[in-house]
Amino acid sequence: MRGFLTALLLLPAAGVLAENLPPPGSTVAVPADPAAALAEWEKTIRPRARAAGISAATLDSVFATVEWRQDVIDADRSQNEFTRTIWDYLDRAVSEDRIRLGRAALERHAELLAAIEAETGVDRHILTAIWGLESSYGAVTGDIPVFSALATLAADGRRGVFFSGEFLAALSLVEGGHASPADLRGSWAGAMGHVQFLPSSWAAFAVDHDGDGRRDIWSDDPADALASAAAFLRGNGWVEGQPWGLEIALPDGFDWQDASYDNWRPVPFWSARGIRAADGGPLPNHGRAAILLPGGADGAAFLIYHNFTVLESYNSADAYVIALGHLADRMQDGPPIVHGWPRGERALTYDERTELQRLLTARGFDTRGIDGLVGPRTQAAIRGWQAANGWRADAFPTVSLLEALR
Repeated sequence: MRGFLTALLLLPAAGVLAENLPPPGSTVAVPADPAAALAEWEKTIRPRARAAGISAATLDSVFATVEWRQDVIDADRSQNEFTRTIWDYLDRAVSEDRIRLGRAALERHAELLAAIEAETGVDRHILTAIWGLESSYGAVTGDIPVFSALATLAADGRRGVFFSGEFLAALSLVEGGHASPADLRGSWAGAMGHVQFLPSSWAAFAVDHDGDGRRDIWSDDPADALASAAAFLRGNGWVEGQPWGLEIALPDGFDWQDASYDNWRPVPFWSARGIRAADGGPLPNHGRAAILLPGGADGAAFLIYHNFTVLESYNSADAYVIALGHLADRMQDGPPIVHGWPRGERALTYDERTELQRLLTARGFDTRGIDGLVGPRTQAAIRGWQAANGWRADAFPTVSLLEALR
């Protein structure tokens, strides 16, 4: 499980492209004097901006509007992809209302989506699902001033380098005349428009699909935004015609250690081990694939293909990518997830996750860092401890696992 704006139907979607956000719940304290921290950071970013060709006039106009945003810090500390269980996240992300609105959006923009799919090879349902998760199909694109959001996150210090870079990219956008500072409003993390592009992603991938001379991801017309999202996916290796993945049924006696993001095998390898699609049918052969157990051995299992990793470039949280793929499937009348979830479990808190990492490392199962994120290294450590102690080696972090380690 690797791992923003409050969208319609109360789903906090993720809008970070290309880079992962910092882990939520960090122990790094908010500056005692936020205004002073912001002013100190401004002293460092101004010369960098001037060296990058940003005019003094642009800098003065932008910094006249910049202010510390405590709501941005609060949102940064509570990202839902990391603080909810996957089943809770999916319940909100792939609700019946979101499916219904997605189908309506597909019908309403059929010509546009078909044209983008023909040009880029990116499936229209995937694009529409991104649109749905990021902004509820354009209904909620965010109203936080982007420069204030990015400056706050940069001055906060947890990922100052990353967000300072995004601030510079936003300055270049304004310097180039593509938008005014007032135009740039979005999520708490500085992501903008229908598909929540960060400024650096706009610079790298935004396109002028409607031919009006602007790469306009902010207008009510979603054409440029959706085409830009497709360009982003294609630029990150999207394979035309390949699905993101599918739910599977595991055979009795399945070796839980085989379910690892690092264990990519040809589909015949999995088929020979008795793995089938959730409906009992054969596994579609779309190249190498891996098995994920996002809810552990008692939850649904998924076979994922290369395009799953491409979608991770949009947002690295497994919960987000599974929600995105499943929403796209449901728009095409695909079935709900068949297997249940261990709904009696709860998500570990940040403090519990860091404690888990410390305890695993102390027992010889090194997580290679204490960051509160249950990523591949922590999963490998969990799996190693489970295997050594007679547990099902599904790498799933639970309260009972933490209690056993204490």
